[in-house]
Amino acid sequence: MNLSTKGRYAVMAMVDLARHTNGKPVALNEIAQRQEISLSYLEQLFARLRRGGLVVSARGPGGGYRLARTPEETRIADIMLAVDEPIKATRCELGSPRGCTGQQGRCVTHDLWEELGRQIHIFLNAVTLADVVNKKVLGMSRKLDLGETSKEHVAA
Repeated sequence: MNLSTKGRYAVMAMVDLARHTNGKPVALNEIAQRQEISLSYLEQLFARLRRGGLVVSARGPGGGYRLARTPEETRIADIMLAVDEPIKATRCELGSPRGCTGQQGRCVTHDLWEELGRQIHIFLNAVTLADVVNKKVLGMSRKLDLGETSKEHVAA
């Protein structure tokens, strides 16, 4: 599965915005410099984020962008969807008659990859900007650790 720079950069920029806003708009050139992302690319991403209702812009001197919601209310999945970053692990195109194999059928592992895509979406929907800013992401999947899962299956 590939996660494009579009999704990664949008999340990086939103985390930067959450860290540096202090209630005031943040200029995109500041984010671009701190995160080493092209300013023109950020402008494209923030246009999508604005249309998605995740940021608001302020024009004029001291202008820039602010979060439209609190970091606790802004989910990483929302950011990915706002910049049209599909969260999927199959080669199948939704609604297309073509299958994974390039013909009409699905590959033998289609259900595995489709479920992986769903799990990624569930995870990203559970993580907020505040979680990333406060470094609370590592360990979130600890309950799904193979060791704990194996014990549950043995007990069942």
